[in-house]
Amino acid sequence: MPKMKTHSGAKKRFRVTGKGKIMRQRARHVHKFEERAKRQSRRLINDVVLAPADEKKIKRLLGL
Repeated sequence: MPKMKTHSGAKKRFRVTGKGKIMRQRARHVHKFEERAKRQSRRLINDVVLAPADEKKIKRLLGL
């Protein structure tokens, strides 16, 4: 049976912590920071834990 391949879109968007949690970036984090308040920009920097409802699907895409 062939090896399972990692979904290339998922590997760019999610990362796995040492304890196995899936982390994602917040929405609106990528560009147009000039238009946002500094307070909002700082809040968007931190990654957050993925919702439990989506965890099973993303783990399958990542090959975990």
